Amino acid sequence: MRMRFYGKYAELEPVNRQLTSIMSSGTVTMAEPVCLIENDKDGNLRVVPQAVEILKQIDQFVVVVAVVGLYRTGKSYLMNKLAGKRKGFALGATIQSKTKGIWMWCIPHPKKADHTLVLLDTEGLGDVEKGDTKNDNWVFSLAVLLSSALVYNSIGTIDNDALQRLHYVTELTEHIKVKSQANDEDESTEFMRFFPSFVWTVRDFTLELEYDGEQITADQYLDNALKLKHGEGRRTMEYNLPRNCLRNYFPTRKCFMFDRPTSAEKMKHMDDLSDEDLEPSFVRQAGTFYDYVLSETKTKTMKGGYNMTGRMLGSLAKMYLDAICSGHIPCLENAVVALAQIENSNAVAEAVKFYKENIANSVAFPTETQAALSDIHGKVEERAVKIFMDHCFKDEDQKCQIELMKLLQTEYTAICDKNIVESKKACESIIKRIFRPMENICKYMTVGGYQQYCKDLDNFISKYRSAEGKGIKGEESLKEYLAKKESVGQAIMAADRSLSEGQRKEEENRARLEVMEQARRADEEKRKILEKQMKDQERSYRENMKQLENKMEEDRKNAAKEFEMTLNSKLKEKYELLKQGFDEKAKLMQAEIDSLMKEKAKNAEKKPSFFSRMGENVPECGQPPMRGNTGEGRSFVPELQRSLMGKLETKGRKETTS
Repeated sequence: MRMRFYGKYAELEPVNRQLTSIMSSGTVTMAEPVCLIENDKDGNLRVVPQAVEILKQIDQFVVVVAVVGLYRTGKSYLMNKLAGKRKGFALGATIQSKTKGIWMWCIPHPKKADHTLVLLDTEGLGDVEKGDTKNDNWVFSLAVLLSSALVYNSIGTIDNDALQRLHYVTELTEHIKVKSQANDEDESTEFMRFFPSFVWTVRDFTLELEYDGEQITADQYLDNALKLKHGEGRRTMEYNLPRNCLRNYFPTRKCFMFDRPTSAEKMKHMDDLSDEDLEPSFVRQAGTFYDYVLSETKTKTMKGGYNMTGRMLGSLAKMYLDAICSGHIPCLENAVVALAQIENSNAVAEAVKFYKENIANSVAFPTETQAALSDIHGKVEERAVKIFMDHCFKDEDQKCQIELMKLLQTEYTAICDKNIVESKKACESIIKRIFRPMENICKYMTVGGYQQYCKDLDNFISKYRSAEGKGIKGEESLKEYLAKKESVGQAIMAADRSLSEGQRKEEENRARLEVMEQARRADEEKRKILEKQMKDQERSYRENMKQLENKMEEDRKNAAKEFEMTLNSKLKEKYELLKQGFDEKAKLMQAEIDSLMKEKAKNAEKKPSFFSRMGENVPECGQPPMRGNTGEGRSFVPELQRSLMGKLETKGRKETTS
């Protein structure tokens, strides 16, 4: 049987019967940037719906690079470089800021397969025309919340003045909260698990990279600038505040130095300059920056290590702006929960849609056997569950997966019902055609007519059974037809005077045996159908459990990566604190590290070992599956649900005792 899968996750079965995936790219290629977040006429930020619609088309994971910094410092040039274009984000050649709000450019990632690169160019901080520090703080906070790499662009050097100008990072806790319930705990660790990597680009750098007479790297230059001062005075606290924030909030830091790109006169026409028109050193430095950002920037994730698609990014941006516009502070915990509800509901709908479309285009009713229908159902259902698993996250109590199981079972039940109905229609048509010569019973109302009737009946039954296209209800339909004709046979027997009383009783007994045999055939036919449907439900249960196990293992690994990154950052910071003589701060850092280690160990225990004996709890198959209009049985979907939920309820006990 050839089977075709239709829709976004289309599959075709070639001649060798090996399924070949023909999945759509799941991304978009934008010719130019569009505004994602703009200032309305009242100066308030709002999401541009058209930009969100673009993001909704991106089912791939996204790598999001945002650039922030003072206005007129060349941020847009860096974004165009990452896009591989000379023009795109407006560069401008005057003291007037060109970029307003946050602009977005989505392109296929040049170095990561099946990823989309999302570039966010923000309006310049400190725009004298706007003079709105509140707006600047929100733009900076949104860039942090939406990106997986935050590029901070400045001019000159990294000195105390430069760090004090980066006061936006010290105010992040006033514009972002991690948990819905406030507490007195230090949230820096939680921020680090969610915040992007930090890249500082210093433009028009003219100094020698030397420290104490030795050559240093740009990263060492940044680390030296972030060293803390000892003391408890107000000035010391003000000095240390932005440095502490950069060290404690961002998991990684990187620094790049850029020479002046060209002469002041040529700088006015940067849009039109090629690499040949720029200083070779600047071109090399820009190339190094390009390679690092595209190679090292990770996929955008949420707390827990869940990778984010473009569609999720668009929903997240809208959630944050809705919170801001309503006067609330964006909460990471609430955003993740709300996003999970949206994505998991969409995942269920998409999986069901895929199943319905592909079943409708794959099944020709009636199927010759229940096994033929079961085979198609099994393949399509497996892919539908995979689609759900690929798009769901944080479905911690498996509510959405159980809902999907029930919906697919309902759809399959309806398909089985339709297959029965269509089979009976086909059988009635075949019976009508084959048995038509027997409709004229007058020719049998003669001496010896009953023997001829029985001979013709056996002949036509044989023809009927060898006919194709009957479907799965051939014997039951024949049984129903013969039951209607039973009185006709009796009338013909009564009219045949050639039969003796003994022969008549013998024929009646033979007729009863034939009725019993036909009933046995029909019952066997029904038994095989129901048995196959029960096996389908067992297979469905096991497939769901298998894919859930794989999903949980993948989530566990992603969470472990998140922990590893945060731990490494904290361990490095502790080492730096000890080296610089901040023993008390190092002790506090060790407490954070210990807490992370405990959480990491707990997460490692969540490896779904409780699936290893999952076969023990597969429901008994003593009851037939649910039938729709025919009322032939019931489903054990409730048993599936109870079994699955029972496993989940014992998860905690098994983890505790493991």
